[in-house]
Amino acid sequence: MFARIKEDISSVFDRDPAARNTWDVLTNYPGLHAIWWHRLAHKLWKNHWYWLARTLSTVTRWLTGVEIHPGASIGRRFFIDHAMGVVIGETAIIGDDCTLYHGVTLGGTSWDSGKRHPTLEDNVVIGAGAKILGPITLAKGCRVGSNAVVTKDAPPGSTVIGIPGHILDPNCRKGNTHRERVEQLIGFEAYGESEKCYDPVAQVISSILDHSRAVDNQLNLLLKVLSNKGIDIQKLDLPGINANDFLDEINVEIPNVETTNVETTNVETPNIETPIEKID
Repeated sequence: MFARIKEDISSVFDRDPAARNTWDVLTNYPGLHAIWWHRLAHKLWKNHWYWLARTLSTVTRWLTGVEIHPGASIGRRFFIDHAMGVVIGETAIIGDDCTLYHGVTLGGTSWDSGKRHPTLEDNVVIGAGAKILGPITLAKGCRVGSNAVVTKDAPPGSTVIGIPGHILDPNCRKGNTHRERVEQLIGFEAYGESEKCYDPVAQVISSILDHSRAVDNQLNLLLKVLSNKGIDIQKLDLPGINANDFLDEINVEIPNVETTNVETTNVETPNIETPIEKID
């Protein structure tokens, strides 16, 4: 028993730079206290002392702010940092060297009996406020970003973020400066992402924004050609995003294309007499 306690204390020093000394960890880390009391409650549960096990779990929740069902199976060197608000369900299985932060829920999505809570394999890290729901498996080395809601299995070494949770592409790379500014504009520097990988949803929306900008540039070129031909087109007051309200610096350049280089032979000039009507 004392060897396991010593192992638990050592794991705190490995994962929390705020830990100063052994006495500090023993007295001021409620996450550890919750784990130690859970071990006793789990033994009572295994020996069919259900009421006593649940009562001990309830008292532990009052004292630590952590609710661990006595039926949950927890491996070695498990660490709950900050601890408050953590909930771990009855059929949850947690492997060795896992880390949870405050506000994490390992919950179920069904009232059916049997396995209904998540399984965390070794070396899984769950960020603050994340919800892992259902009888899913987060494979070895998974990382879950803060406030994510995960309802599907995750492969080994993956990073899951967002609501609903989706897996970051480990092969993606940051784009050019303009795209990074667009991401800053719409807030895509998401939690849980690495330097070299970012949210696939961010990639899709960034591509849409790049396409929209290219279409605007193409329309500007067409307007220049029509203007040189003496065709006046009514300008509409198009809505848009004032990027200067969001970005510290923006430098979007529209290509300077000489209209004399545009081939305009055999182009018939339409007779435009009526203004463009507003579409309801």
